[in-house]
Amino acid sequence: MSIGTASPAFPNSPRLARGGLVLLDPISGLLLKVISFQYNPDTLTRTLNPQGIGPEPGDRLEALRLKGPPIETIKVEAEIDATDALETPTASTADQTVATVGLLAYLSSLELIITPPTSQLLTDDLLAQVGMIEIAPVEAPLTVFAWGRNRVVPVRLTEYSVTEHAFDTALNPTRATVSLTLRVLTVLDLGFAVPGGLLYLLHQQAKERLAGELPAATIGDLGISAFPGA
Repeated sequence: MSIGTASPAFPNSPRLARGGLVLLDPISGLLLKVISFQYNPDTLTRTLNPQGIGPEPGDRLEALRLKGPPIETIKVEAEIDATDALETPTASTADQTVATVGLLAYLSSLELIITPPTSQLLTDDLLAQVGMIEIAPVEAPLTVFAWGRNRVVPVRLTEYSVTEHAFDTALNPTRATVSLTLRVLTVLDLGFAVPGGLLYLLHQQAKERLAGELPAATIGDLGISAFPGA
């Protein structure tokens, strides 16, 4: 899902890729939905916390060991504006939706990523009424963060906030800022032989390939002549 925007001023200019979220069936990998950013965020913040072994200092056997991939968190802030679609509406479904409910359809699509469907809630309530004490939590779709072809990674949406800045006459939001906090899911979270785990492995292999393309520096570049044992 996306919000309609005006055509580019120069039709021969390169097409700008949009970042966004992709929802997949976690078992089959079937594409369920694509939610693209209307405007790519100006900044993207990534935090990686390494997973070492042993919190105590002085453990010489474990000082350099890694027990798994780092815990990576991605934060983005996206602007959404329905002004163009309202001022110059087209016959597109997206523009017609905006004209009717503003940005509510777009915001609802994001919020449903972390909300169990009402059908599941009603089913759980029915099972509880007949004495089913332990009810398995509903499994959400696999969420994938896509930021260009070199960064496509499975994530969990851990925090969502929205600030609505403007409204139409029916109080539907027409301009908003959405903040997303995403935790990257690794093979330790998902396993290896599932779509999410395979996506993570491909993401890591791409990162290793890109790192290998960086021309190597020398210790002389750092003003150092030699290391002990070198």
